[in-house]
Amino acid sequence: MRATDAVTQLRPRLSLRGRLYLFSGAILILFAINVGTSLWGSFARNESSLAYQEAVTAAQLTTELEQNLQNKRQQVLVLATLRETTDEPLDDTALDQARADLEIITERLRQLGGFGGEDLEAYYRRLHDSATALFEEWRTFYDRYNDPAPTPDVESAVSYNDTQQRLRELDQRQSFVAVQRANAIDRTISLTDQITIIGFISSIGITLALVFAMIRSTNASLTRLKRGVERFGSGDLVYRIDEQRDSGEIGDLARTFNEMSTKLQIAIEEMNTARADADSANAAKSMFLANVSHELRTPLNAIIGYSEMLQDELGDGAELDREQFHHDLATIIFSGKQLLTLINDILDLSKIETGKMQVSQEVFSPGGLLVQVCDALSPLLQQNNNRLRLDIDQGSMRDMDSDRGKLQQIVTNLFSNACKFTKDGEITVSAQMTADTLIVAVADTGIGMTEAQQTRVFEAFTQAESNTGLKYGGTGLGLAIVREFCTMLGGHIALESRPDEGSVFRVTLPADPVSAPADA
Repeated sequence: MRATDAVTQLRPRLSLRGRLYLFSGAILILFAINVGTSLWGSFARNESSLAYQEAVTAAQLTTELEQNLQNKRQQVLVLATLRETTDEPLDDTALDQARADLEIITERLRQLGGFGGEDLEAYYRRLHDSATALFEEWRTFYDRYNDPAPTPDVESAVSYNDTQQRLRELDQRQSFVAVQRANAIDRTISLTDQITIIGFISSIGITLALVFAMIRSTNASLTRLKRGVERFGSGDLVYRIDEQRDSGEIGDLARTFNEMSTKLQIAIEEMNTARADADSANAAKSMFLANVSHELRTPLNAIIGYSEMLQDELGDGAELDREQFHHDLATIIFSGKQLLTLINDILDLSKIETGKMQVSQEVFSPGGLLVQVCDALSPLLQQNNNRLRLDIDQGSMRDMDSDRGKLQQIVTNLFSNACKFTKDGEITVSAQMTADTLIVAVADTGIGMTEAQQTRVFEAFTQAESNTGLKYGGTGLGLAIVREFCTMLGGHIALESRPDEGSVFRVTLPADPVSAPADA
């Protein structure tokens, strides 16, 4: 299990391909170790066979050399005896054969020196020196055999015995070295056999452990992927596969599944949001239609009702009350203007949404325009008993090149809203100009708005609350048109408000004619 634990620890840093390479490499290394050990054992057995052959050859050469020395010794003694008893010389053939025998013995001595290596070098050197001296005596004996002078004394066995002694010492040393070498080789063979058996068994065990670890780690990774896919398939898009536990291909696959789940979750959330927005828009438009229906019916009922009353009065033939008649006509005219204003708002918003609203630029005085608008709308102040405070910085006012009608409608809508949502309060219209901007602010002391209401107040077909239209009237188009007109004129509108503390709408428009767009 230690191999399994080690592989488990390496798992986060190894891909599936890396694991396959690692396990295959480990198995190949074990196989190479077994093959190397087997080759080592074969080499040791071959060395043992060579050593045995060398030992046998060296023993044969030693025996042969010893026998040759004995034969040559006997031959020399016989010839020496004949030389003393007779004067018969040796022919050249016998002398050449004797010298050839010496060369054969010398060659056998050189062959014997090729066995044993450094361990037998000293022994062979002593044998060689002793044998060389002996061979020199024998050559001298043969060279002088036919001379009339006396032959040298060859009865002395000192050189011969010394050579035989050195030969026996070399033979004993060769046997000892051969035994030692055989023992070392046998130990090596035994060791290689043990290593081969242990390596074979260990290789089987380690290979099984590696294969088990490979299967276990890969199965765990695939199980996590399978569990994640099943959770994703069941609709659990919040679930995430632990991609940190794997790297490489499986980690990339887990990361891809997580990213796919995230994108799918975002898409579903966006779809739900879009559906909620669509439902909200439908509800807003339904509310808008209800408000528009109410707003349309109110002036239409007044127009129809007062028209029928005037028709009845004219049909009676009685004397007309001119003052009352004039009041009724004024009511009809006022209701008609309300109806026209409502229709104009709807048409303006339709033009803005279709991109057909045009900007007509002309040079005018914004200060004079504000005074005219406030004067014309002053009757609205009386409806809720409000007061008007006009604060125009005449010192900074100058002519500007912009759309007079849209600025007038902006101020009209803001002023009407202020009057609608303020009771027994004060409406303040202020204006000032800088080097390149006109700033108009309409403030009231009315009901004010919360932050949530402020985020919705400029949206088309939307009012601060769902019951605002029923309580205060209106369609929710006024402020949406104001914002669009400000954008078309190259400016913007800002709102500051607190509940029960009133509201301030601040419009900033460019006074430089170059900064205002030609159309929208």
